[in-house]
Amino acid sequence: MNRNEIIELLKIPYSEFEQTIIPRAKDAYRAARGNGLLATAMLGYSNICKNTCMYCGMSAQNKNLRRFRMPPSEIIETAKNAWDMGFTRIFMVSGEDPGFGFENILDAVRGVKEQGFYISLACGEWNEEEYAKLRDAGVDEYVLKFEMSDEDVFNRLNPSTNFAKRTESIRMVRKSGLNLASGAIVDYPGQTLEQLADDILFAKELGITWAPNIPYLPAPGTPLSEEGGLPGSLEKNLRHIAILRILMPDINITAQQPGRNPKNGLADEQGNLDALNADANILFYDLLPKLLEREFKVVENRNVALFEHLHRMSELSGMPLVF
Repeated sequence: MNRNEIIELLKIPYSEFEQTIIPRAKDAYRAARGNGLLATAMLGYSNICKNTCMYCGMSAQNKNLRRFRMPPSEIIETAKNAWDMGFTRIFMVSGEDPGFGFENILDAVRGVKEQGFYISLACGEWNEEEYAKLRDAGVDEYVLKFEMSDEDVFNRLNPSTNFAKRTESIRMVRKSGLNLASGAIVDYPGQTLEQLADDILFAKELGITWAPNIPYLPAPGTPLSEEGGLPGSLEKNLRHIAILRILMPDINITAQQPGRNPKNGLADEQGNLDALNADANILFYDLLPKLLEREFKVVENRNVALFEHLHRMSELSGMPLVF
């Protein structure tokens, strides 16, 4: 598909898209990966961030958030509990926390890797040498979203960095030999269909292994939320998922998606099921205790999932759980 064809698919009536494009996406996924639902443990180990992204609830500007930072020993112990539950994949994620210390990140990764995990890690922008050290410590996949491929929009909404720096950092992830997870915010305020098509094509160009995308969700107290604008379209997000699947049959795509009730957050049963039916394939089990889970909120009502939710989604979608 070229840019114009993707734009047309973003425009056609959704009923037509559902009948013609989503089945193609399903065929592509089954041919490439079977029909498994990938269950992954997730650990937000620090909600401290130096950045002031205009859409993120964990921005350094948010004074209403109770900040926390887990030491490496606690990260390792929490991961061990997940391994004992049967998980073999873990997503370790934090804000860009300058006080955590790079050596502490390496220690945590080594301790988690010793248990046998496939590790996805997100903790901000580093240089090529540091990515190589993370790879050698045991990181398999590094998560660094490009958020939006329009340079001017990125630079306005991400004042702590810039598009050139972010894309160079992303390319250094690939150069280091790490798998790359990256993607976009779908239907942020003012986004055009042309920009969304460009985001899809940019993800393909980068050669990602996981698309950790969700629609724009206004985070209270953030500058972008205060500017106004509705949450991102659920329908556009499902189109985005299906088109990504057709273009890149092998990748993982986040199914932890919102539904029509914002209070359900990213564990909305119908929202998750719709995403799975559009051929997303990865759901998360949140390892944080409830008191800390409430504070790790890139978006409001983040709510990820309980163990029972994974099994429920597997049952409803007909996709067997893969740990």
